[in-house]
Amino acid sequence: MLTDFPRLSDIHPFYADLCNTLYDRDHYKLALGQINTARSLVDSIARDMIRMVKYGDSLYRCKCLKRAALGRMCTVLKRQKASLAYLEEVRKHMSRLPSLDPNTRTLLMCGLPNVGKSSFMNKITRANVDVQPYAFTTKSLFVGHCDYRYLRWQVIDTPGILDHSLEERNTIEMQAITALAHLTCSVLYFMDISEQCGYTIEQQCSLFKSIKPLFSNKELIVVINKIDIQPWDTLEADKKSMVEDLVKDAANCSLMTMSNISEEGVSEVKASACDKLLASRVESRIGGKKIESVMNRLQVFHPTARDTIERDVCIPDTVKAEKDGDDTKKKSRIGYAPTKDDGDDETPDASDDDERMEQDDDVEGDDDDEKKTARELMWENGGPGVWAPDYRKDYDLKDPEWRFDAIPQILDGKNIQDYIDPDIEAKLLNLEREEEQLTQEAEAAAMGDEESDLDEEEEAAVEAIRERKTQFRMMSRVNRNENNPIMPRSVRGRVKDKHDRGALDEEEIRKKMGGYGVDVEAMLERGRKRGRSVDARRNRRREGQENVEMAEDDTNTDGMSKGKVKKLKRERSESKKRESSLARSHSRPREPSQIGLKDEAAARIAKKLDKAGRTVWEGLSGEGDQRKSVHLVKWMNTGKKRMGTTNKR
Repeated sequence: MLTDFPRLSDIHPFYADLCNTLYDRDHYKLALGQINTARSLVDSIARDMIRMVKYGDSLYRCKCLKRAALGRMCTVLKRQKASLAYLEEVRKHMSRLPSLDPNTRTLLMCGLPNVGKSSFMNKITRANVDVQPYAFTTKSLFVGHCDYRYLRWQVIDTPGILDHSLEERNTIEMQAITALAHLTCSVLYFMDISEQCGYTIEQQCSLFKSIKPLFSNKELIVVINKIDIQPWDTLEADKKSMVEDLVKDAANCSLMTMSNISEEGVSEVKASACDKLLASRVESRIGGKKIESVMNRLQVFHPTARDTIERDVCIPDTVKAEKDGDDTKKKSRIGYAPTKDDGDDETPDASDDDERMEQDDDVEGDDDDEKKTARELMWENGGPGVWAPDYRKDYDLKDPEWRFDAIPQILDGKNIQDYIDPDIEAKLLNLEREEEQLTQEAEAAAMGDEESDLDEEEEAAVEAIRERKTQFRMMSRVNRNENNPIMPRSVRGRVKDKHDRGALDEEEIRKKMGGYGVDVEAMLERGRKRGRSVDARRNRRREGQENVEMAEDDTNTDGMSKGKVKKLKRERSESKKRESSLARSHSRPREPSQIGLKDEAAARIAKKLDKAGRTVWEGLSGEGDQRKSVHLVKWMNTGKKRMGTTNKR
């Protein structure tokens, strides 16, 4: 553990000061020192006990010495509980720190809180820093990366810094001060001239002056942000002069304007900061001592002529002919953008797409008749996704005029175009009209307009009934396909609640059947008679059941055992359940003699056999499956195993 924790004297000064800011250097060293002391104590205890074990006269005495040594070691470690807990928290926090390289190309952003540093970082990098309209949203260092001139750049977003003395700054602000003090980077000092951050321009200039010593030997850019709200040109003269004086007094400092909302000047600020840092890094390397060793290894050779013969440039005759404008060979312009030099007789027949391209595009060609690439044609005609080259011009066919013909669609070895009638739409329309006319004539004949004795109201009623009939038929077809539960006939049509009176209610019957023109009074009277008869039968059945129950209660159970009395009561309850569960349409069970059986015992056996015959095989193991299950006997598999077999004792 002691070797895994970093030693502050061996790491980069930036990380050493950052650890001092976050964890307190003295507390960190004190905790590690206590752990180191505990390690030496544990080692000394181990050496002493090993020396004493050599003189142990029995194994028991050696074991006691071992336990005593472990107990003393645990006591020593328990005293270091606070140090171990502190180091564990430090370890967890270190694992969450960003991976920051102090020696690479770095852009560092600083300034007062809420001036737009995190928003700028989200614009130029792939980082996702939280941006909120209040101060100190960023509480630690955030690292992002971007690409510029094929190089990877490190961008650091620092927490906001307030304008007060170094002793009054908290841990969050000291992280930014540490990064400014130790990193060789290009610094971007952000200023909000709209003053929406909550700080005036005078306060921002005062902070710049207080941390100005940290900008020494660094490339500095003062970034004027939020110019979409307050343009730089319309800023008050005294405030503008104040900012310009800051830029003039600082070394290697420049002034730039930008806006994160409109993205105006964002790319320019990034490019300027990267260019300034690149130039300073190259200049520092050239001025260093390493350049001399590099120059000593470089050798420059100047070639000398081997003879006095002059060798001119050799241009092939075919290239000269092309350059001089020899048009002996006629070139095809199919698939290329038209130019002003193309004549009507020079361009061969092209496809419809080429003709449309010539009509829509007005491209001014060059004086020379050079062959254009597909990339040039693509950008001339709308870019990727808009224009695509016509590859049909490259087809190698027997007759070149066939290249731009429509490709036939073949089905079962036959061309579909040969079976398409050009007048099929008109013929289909005439056929539909004729069918509609025949349908109307058939309906008129069915109505019997010539021999009908009905007046207009009756004919309208008949037509309405037919429409309702058709509608019910269609609804029946729709409902037939629905997976609805089937209601039992005993409750079908009954009243559910006050909102659903049911289909057997008098008002519902009058409303529904009256629409069909049916006399409902006779129907309702039949329903009343049937209801009265059903109620009478139900009352008689209830009276009979009450009489039977009274008779059963009067049954003499004297002399019966408790088992027989319980069996008798169970049979009575089961018979009552059977009677109450029988539906109205079910027939009552017959006696065993009526169905060809001797007694109740034979009926039960027959019912059991019938139920067994209806059992469906569910794929379980049967008598044909010769499978031996593992059978473990407890007394054979417990206890210590001795020599010999374990199949018997």
